[in-house]
Amino acid sequence: MSTSNFPTATVDNQPPRKDNKNIIIAVLAIALVALGIYSMVGKKAADTVIQQKEATISKDSVDISEIQKSFDGSLARLDSMGTVNTSLSTKLTESNTQITKDKAQIRSILNKKNATAAELAKAKTLIADLNGKIAGMEAEVTRLTAENKSLTQDKVALTAEKETLTQNLTTTTAAKEGLEKKVDVASTLNASNIQITPLKVKGNGKEKETTTAKRVDKIVISFDVANRIIQAGSADLYVCVIGPDGKTISAEKLGSGTFTTRDDGSKEYTTKVSVELETGKKKNVDFAFNPGDKFQVGNYTIQIYHNGFLIGEGTRTLKKGGLFS
Repeated sequence: MSTSNFPTATVDNQPPRKDNKNIIIAVLAIALVALGIYSMVGKKAADTVIQQKEATISKDSVDISEIQKSFDGSLARLDSMGTVNTSLSTKLTESNTQITKDKAQIRSILNKKNATAAELAKAKTLIADLNGKIAGMEAEVTRLTAENKSLTQDKVALTAEKETLTQNLTTTTAAKEGLEKKVDVASTLNASNIQITPLKVKGNGKEKETTTAKRVDKIVISFDVANRIIQAGSADLYVCVIGPDGKTISAEKLGSGTFTTRDDGSKEYTTKVSVELETGKKKNVDFAFNPGDKFQVGNYTIQIYHNGFLIGEGTRTLKKGGLFS
């Protein structure tokens, strides 16, 4: 057996290893391709989802815009009825109350940032109902306006008719008053045959006419009155006895007072005499006058008034008596 310092060559009986490098490269390539395909598919799916979302958002935006536009139109119609007068507005109060509620509900939905399709559908329904109510109000306003116009025309006609009637009444009243005034004036009595007789009353009761002032105890005044149209009944005559001093003689026992004349206003009278008259017949009036004091020397004037007019006047003079009168 020999030994050597050199290594001995040995033969490897194991089979040679295959090279895996190509396989790894192939696997990586396939993975990259798959990843690319996956990325492309994922991106496409994402794009599709995004497009769908954008379409949905766009559709929702269009729907909200259309709903808002419809709602604005409804509000414009309501505003156009803002000039309705108070009387018509009062009759539409019930409709206005419901419309106010509908408007508030619609605004609540439209103001939501993420309103659902169901809420938007409800808003559309509410707007349709709102438009129906507005249409009803417009029809009612038209009817009431026509009715009000008709009433206004009737009022104008009635006012004109009233003015005509008032004018006719005024004319008739004026004519009536004028006629009454004429009748009133025409019915004033006429006094005639005025007699003023101063008398002395003797101890035995006999009376004697005298013109001596100191002997006169009373003055008898007599006159006739008549009027063809005066109505039968009682008439008041006012007699004024004016003494020599120019003043009307008055005394409580004579029933003196004041009355209103047509020409001179208020005037004092000596006595008032009531006379019963018959239409178209003459009536004689007489009464005695005694002032209560001695008669004075001078003129005594008798004035007779009826209906505010002076209808008769007479004067009698009383003289100063002689030494033996």
